[in-house]
Amino acid sequence: MKQTDTADHAAHADHLRRARDLLAVHPVVDGHNDLPWALREQVGYDLNDRDLAQDQTGLLHTDLPRLRAGGVGAQFWSVYVRSDLSGDAAVSATLEQIDIVGEMQTRYPAHLRRALTADDMEAARTEGRIASLMGAEGGHSINNSLATLRALHTLGVRYMTLTHNDNLAWADSATDVARLGGLSGFGREVVREMNRCGMLVDLSHVAAGTMRDAIATSEAPVVFSHSSARAVCDHPRNVPDDVLLSLRDNGGVAMATFVPKFVLQAAVEWTQAADRNMREHGLHHLDTSPQAMRIHEDFEEANPRPVATVATVADHLDHMREVAGVDHIGVGGDYDGTPFLPQGLEDVSGYPNLIAELLRRNWSETDLAKLTWQNAVRVLRDAEAVARDLQFRRSPSHATIEEMDGTARV
Repeated sequence: MKQTDTADHAAHADHLRRARDLLAVHPVVDGHNDLPWALREQVGYDLNDRDLAQDQTGLLHTDLPRLRAGGVGAQFWSVYVRSDLSGDAAVSATLEQIDIVGEMQTRYPAHLRRALTADDMEAARTEGRIASLMGAEGGHSINNSLATLRALHTLGVRYMTLTHNDNLAWADSATDVARLGGLSGFGREVVREMNRCGMLVDLSHVAAGTMRDAIATSEAPVVFSHSSARAVCDHPRNVPDDVLLSLRDNGGVAMATFVPKFVLQAAVEWTQAADRNMREHGLHHLDTSPQAMRIHEDFEEANPRPVATVATVADHLDHMREVAGVDHIGVGGDYDGTPFLPQGLEDVSGYPNLIAELLRRNWSETDLAKLTWQNAVRVLRDAEAVARDLQFRRSPSHATIEEMDGTARV
């Protein structure tokens, strides 16, 4: 081995050791993990068939041993339902997702601690457990009902992504044709009621106009649970610089995602072709079941994909820190919600590799502690403070979409 190679290897080993030491004190708050939906799709929520206390490599990106190895100290589980579900079917599926998160917490109490508040997150860290939180992915989950929104909060949901991949009657999605230019009147009322409840407004998946309207409306900090920088990779799922900059005044946090088609420009067109291939096989393009993964692998063998790396994600974090500031960034890997991941971040055990890369780029341990733990805990605590004030000043909203937008509930 050449002397320079030996020196590089030694430096990497030192960065990795320092990364693990840092994560032992300031673990990762991951903003978005789709394990509940993967359990639904693969085994109908049967944890006997996917025992998360055992290594599930090859089947899932996530299990408890690998969360521990990755230095994850708090996980927002996405209680996601596909946007082709609507009405009461979407609400019921969301409740099923919430139910499996509760079952996970009951089955693995030595590892997972139910967390509803920032204080609960800190208590879990003190106990050496993983704080288990929930975020609903897509406003279709509330079926245009503010009472349903409040019920989800009562059940423990602590953020809601305003849209998923399709527009709602009250909000434009990033990956649909804009109809409103942002939020409707009812959409703004949803944001206000989320503020009053203490539910974080999540702006991943929404159109740029929706981002701007939501930030202008919100009295509490917002989050992007799994979005990266549009200036680095020009994909509509990412955050434009003006929106990143606005987080300085709003107090919010943008959590960089690892999905290659959102972080690597060369992966965008390749992913579009791969998605078409999935649909031609009669499968949803987001399917991560073993059958779907075999189809993905066959396509990839015939059409080698551009490969993202840890450095690709670090490039986004460098840019997001420069624009938004180090107090306004975090990470949201989107594990078990995507078939492909960057080299070095193939599953939830990979976080030390990312922190090691940032150490190599001379990020301070103070800044890294904000990235991994402190910013996410602070934003939830700030939202709780806003909610206490708003609950003192105003009653729950009973506005309807019909009253505010003249739109029939569907």
